Amino acid sequence: MTRTLRDHIAAAIRTPRGAGLAALFLILLMVLPGQTTIPPIDRDEPRFAQATRQMLETGDFVDIRFLDQPRHLQPAGIYWFQAAAVSLVGDADVRAIWPHRVPSWLAAVATVFLTWWAGGLLFGRDAGRIAATLMGACLIVGVEARLAKIDSMLCATTLLAQASLARAFIARERAEALNVWWVIAFWAALGVGGLLKGPIVLLVTGGTVLGLIALERRARWLGALKPLWGAPLMLAIAAPWYVAIGFATDGAFYRTAVGYSVVGKVAGSHQNHGGPIGYHALLFSAVFWPGSLFAWLAVPFAWAQRRAPAVRFCLAWIIPAWIVFEFSGTKLPHYTLPLLPAVAMLCAAAILDAGAQRWFGRPRLFLAAAVVWLLLAGLFLAGAPALRLELQQDQGVGPLLLGGVGLLGAGLTLALIAQGRARAGVVAMAATALVAWTNLFAFTLPAMDKLFLSPRVVAALADERRCPLTRLALLDYHEPSLVFLYGPGVVLTRTPEEAATAVAADPACTLALTASPGRAGFLEAMAAQGMAVREIAAISGENYNEADEGALTIYRATR
Repeated sequence: MTRTLRDHIAAAIRTPRGAGLAALFLILLMVLPGQTTIPPIDRDEPRFAQATRQMLETGDFVDIRFLDQPRHLQPAGIYWFQAAAVSLVGDADVRAIWPHRVPSWLAAVATVFLTWWAGGLLFGRDAGRIAATLMGACLIVGVEARLAKIDSMLCATTLLAQASLARAFIARERAEALNVWWVIAFWAALGVGGLLKGPIVLLVTGGTVLGLIALERRARWLGALKPLWGAPLMLAIAAPWYVAIGFATDGAFYRTAVGYSVVGKVAGSHQNHGGPIGYHALLFSAVFWPGSLFAWLAVPFAWAQRRAPAVRFCLAWIIPAWIVFEFSGTKLPHYTLPLLPAVAMLCAAAILDAGAQRWFGRPRLFLAAAVVWLLLAGLFLAGAPALRLELQQDQGVGPLLLGGVGLLGAGLTLALIAQGRARAGVVAMAATALVAWTNLFAFTLPAMDKLFLSPRVVAALADERRCPLTRLALLDYHEPSLVFLYGPGVVLTRTPEEAATAVAADPACTLALTASPGRAGFLEAMAAQGMAVREIAAISGENYNEADEGALTIYRATR
């Protein structure tokens, strides 16, 4: 019988190489759309990007700064990765954000494949593939893959440490010797993680170890990780920078990073990023969407199989660190990202369990999970395109129609699971996620230019930068995206008088940008300086960081 093209493709995907290439293709489809077209997202992303640019300009790879302010909130690791990416694939003279995002999307790809490997190790090859699919489709993975900041890299690094720890755990169960390369990978991942976000990687890995010890009452197997030479390896990677920054700042880095960034975030809410206990649980359905549907349905499986070694390992991975995040004063949705691979693995194990019909067939649980999941599907697939139409007031209905196609995929996903066809439901879910994230990141967000004021400011100034260094004095609009996109010459002013003084100091080569609150005061201050001004451009839109309408005006002195 003649084999069809479908048969050939299916046979190729069943091979390890074919499956890997197929997975790589799918995850790239998930994380690449929008990388070059979505402008810098305020506020954290352009802060990292601007500090990286200054690192390259000054050659100081130890003491990180944003304009003239020290960045003592985290170590230098992410800036080094971004600097390498800009040097390799970017242009130091072009203010483009996408080279800074390269480490994040590469880390997202690594996260998917590490989830595949670790899931296969704990629960079997098929479970690894399903877990990787859930991670690749996950909203927060896609978001962090498109942001030039720490968290995608931190997730991949933490997952490497956790996968190595899982290998040691399984070697104990099978009475096998642990290959030395897994020992090196474990401690090297902890060292690199320490250069990315200090103690967070140790919180997750240490929480897993303590959780396993509490559950099992044994710890001798940890000796296979060779801490006597492994810990020095970790320190050899991380300690040189920590020593150098201590000398470079006379200890100021430690006072800020430890006292403010670590202890302060645990004790209280920083920058209004707080929330009640249960914050992360409440957001979980959205953060892990669309895989969150399977996660809620897998809860009975995880409880019933809690004594199984692999399930126990995943629970020890999730619960201790999750409790810390819930009780921390500062909360952001991405904090639980390094714990989600373990959630994906438990989901995959439940999907493949012989009693899957029993786990996924509980009507009340399925109904409750399905209602929340479908509401989120409507928000991501239809709500975002509808918001774009409302904001832009144009005729771009294409994203809304594509969102309708995605909703059909969401309905098919629910129908398949309700029929007991959970594995087919995973395929439908992945297809739904592909439509959702392509629609959101490739077609919807890049077209919402009224949300992104800074690129419009830079475009309006394209013909006004007439000096070798044209300064731009900012009043009431200090978004880091404008600092990054404009480049050298930005001056942050706090009062109308300060802005007027900055312009008066060099009126031929200094422009001013004001938002609504300080506009009248700036014009009065310029008049007091004996100077007239000419309006160059007025830019209106929505300042999403301030949750209000943005109205910016750019002026040039005309004396």
